Amino acid sequence: MEIIPVFVLIHVFLSHVFFLGLGSPLGSANPIVKGMIASAFGIMGISVGLNLLNALIKRKMVDQEKLKRLLKETRAWQKERMAAFKSKDLAKTDELNKKSAYMNKMNMEVMQMNMRPMMITFLPLILVFYFVLPPLFAYTVAVSPISLNFIPGGFFELTCTAAKVAESQLAGHPSVCHHVNELYFWAWYFFSSAAFSGIIMRVTKTTMDTS
Repeated sequence: MEIIPVFVLIHVFLSHVFFLGLGSPLGSANPIVKGMIASAFGIMGISVGLNLLNALIKRKMVDQEKLKRLLKETRAWQKERMAAFKSKDLAKTDELNKKSAYMNKMNMEVMQMNMRPMMITFLPLILVFYFVLPPLFAYTVAVSPISLNFIPGGFFELTCTAAKVAESQLAGHPSVCHHVNELYFWAWYFFSSAAFSGIIMRVTKTTMDTS
């Protein structure tokens, strides 16, 4: 499955929302939406809605036919150059390298085409995620059967640790984690967005697949 190329939600999420999540716990001790099941489906629905809105804006602002034509041409050149390099065909490699400046220009145009809708959707997305969603949902909205904290050093923790559970029970600390491996609401949003983005892009015909 294609996971949000260049633009859409995951790149925004990874580069911005993850870091917002690291600063302080996102969520509420007394959320408007009660219960893990309702919260999980609620966040899933919001992530689908924002993905769909994002895809429709991209479809409206970007010439999809031109984008796919540019992608097809640049990818074909890259594939041909790689084949020439592997076969040690120096003459062919030199011939293809002469097109490097032109291909770089095309790649830059593709990047600009994908960046235009981001200029519209980025700020509203961050505002909604950081200010609108936390009062609606609890700090954790699902339970993972295993720990998803694969990065050492405590960076990008997606699930509650035993230490976080113990800390949540201390006086003066927000009751963020109740059980080990509970999934933070922003992490569930990330997974939901990633899971549905490819489907939505195919439905709205905004995928970067040139086949």
